[in-house]
Formats: sequence, C-alpha cells, structure tokens
Amino acid sequence: MQLSVDKLKSMEPVKIALGIEYLGTDYFGWQSQDGMRCVQSEIEKALSQVADHPIKTICAGRTDTGVHARGQVVHFETTAKRDERSWLLGLNTLLPADTSVYWVRQVGNDFHARFSAVSRTYQYHIYNRLTRNAVYLNRATWIYHPLNAELMQQASQFLLGKHDFNALRSSQCQSHKAIRTIHSISVQRDDNWIILKVKANAFLHHMVRNIVGSLLKVGKGECEPEWMQAILHKKDRTLAGPTAPPDGLYLHSVEYPEKFSLPTLPSQVRL
Repeated sequence: MQLSVDKLKSMEPVKIALGIEYLGTDYFGWQSQDGMRCVQSEIEKALSQVADHPIKTICAGRTDTGVHARGQVVHFETTAKRDERSWLLGLNTLLPADTSVYWVRQVGNDFHARFSAVSRTYQYHIYNRLTRNAVYLNRATWIYHPLNAELMQQASQFLLGKHDFNALRSSQCQSHKAIRTIHSISVQRDDNWIILKVKANAFLHHMVRNIVGSLLKVGKGECEPEWMQAILHKKDRTLAGPTAPPDGLYLHSVEYPEKFSLPTLPSQVRL
C-alpha cells in the first residue's frame, strides 16, 4: 500500500533548537559517556520521551566536568508534531532540577547549533576574600589571596584579536589549529567578586580556564601584565599559569545571525 502525499509530508522531520541552562557540579560534562551522568544524556532521554522516538542532539559548545551553562544551545531533528509550549513544558517536567530548557524554536534546515554560531561568550566568577563563601559553593571559584583586578584587566587586553592560543589550550585539545579570535575580554571587580567575561568566535579545550589561571598569577603580583603577551607569543603551554578550577566557569551565551531570530540570553525570552 502506498502512503498518501499528505501522510508522507507529515513524516518529514523538522529541526528544533533549544536554549538550555544547567548547573554542571554533578555532571561529567556535556558529552554522553557510558556510565557517567552527562548533560547530553539527560537532554536526549527527556527529548526521546516527549517525541516518542530516539533523539540525538548537537550542541553549540561542549562543556567539561563541573562547568555550568546559562546559554547552551542545541538542535535536533524529529518527526513528532508538538508545539513549542508542549516541548518546553514536557522537557522541564522530565529533566532533573539542575537542568532547564528556557526556550524552544523551530528552525530551518540551514541552522546548525555549532556551525551557525558566530560567537560564544564565557564568564568566570571568582570570589575573592579571606574566607570561603558557603552559599556559592561549586558555583564560583574561591581565591583567598588578595587579587589586583586592574592588573588582571591590563593583562587580559593582550589577548584581544586573532592569535595562536597554543600556550593557553589543554595538552589534550584535539583541534588541528590553535588560531582563535577574541572579540572582547574584561576583568571587573564588584566588592568581593571578580568577573572575567570573554567573547570569541570559538574556544579551544580549557582555553578560558587557562586564561584565568594565567591572569591569577598577574592578580597575585607574581607576574607583570606584559607577561601575558610574552607567553602568548612563545606558544608554550608550560610557561603559562595552571588551569583554573571548573566551578567558576559558565557558558554565558551563544550568538547566531539575526535571520534565525533566536534569544541570546534567558532574560530575552518573553512569555
């Protein structure tokens, strides 16, 4: 028996994009791994239940163990017919409390969560006082040494622009090239808080955490701001600072061309 044209059309897959936030403390990163609690696994399990068929996702940027996200973006394809509200409420009913979907959009076939992105922004939160902050345990990195945020800001500006970031990527990084472009970077203090915000076309493995680890050496007075420029030019990872802990790192937002009409931040979502 031949299927009708209408029936065939109803089975054509559609592409859906999601905006996701999660607390990474109890996750072994984004990417699914056997026997590990990973964000991708939880998302795909919930999606498959709502869609009533297996779903695979692609994300804008993989996050590591313990790293959080405010603005992760994923896409998937499905033959299920659900409106955006049904996807949103169904997913959040099934997802654990440390993970939430805050927008859903049907997108065209030309959209790709990773390859369509024009930039990604990360934030790193440092709590800088003598005693630890119990309220922000695992959600910020505690540094008890006094830090000079102004010197850290000066050092960070040497990273602006297009560079070879070989000195600031993990030895396990699988990217064939270390060339990346940082569009903006800032280090600002607000009382006991020091916030680093960095926007780039893309990032290498551990790149932000290695930037922070190097800036901390400047903030503690161990190195002058110009040292950051020197290690960048020498392209030697062993000369840079240590990798900062994951606790304070957040995938803040992912930017796409305006034609896709996607929210950048949770605050931009209107009910």
